[in-house]
Amino acid sequence: MSAVDHIEALRAKHAMLEHAIDEENARPHPNDDAICSLKKRKLQIKDEITRLTRTKPH
Repeated sequence: MSAVDHIEALRAKHAMLEHAIDEENARPHPNDDAICSLKKRKLQIKDEITRLTRTKPH
């Protein structure tokens, strides 16, 4: 898997997590623990995407 493919896969996971958070929030009684867990994972993925896309020529 190339770096570009890996970044795209991470972006897809990020979008799926966003959708899962939205679905959980739309429930009559959202599970706050589940939302917190999803948000934490989403942030980890965002951080990894940022790290991988940061290119500094040396």
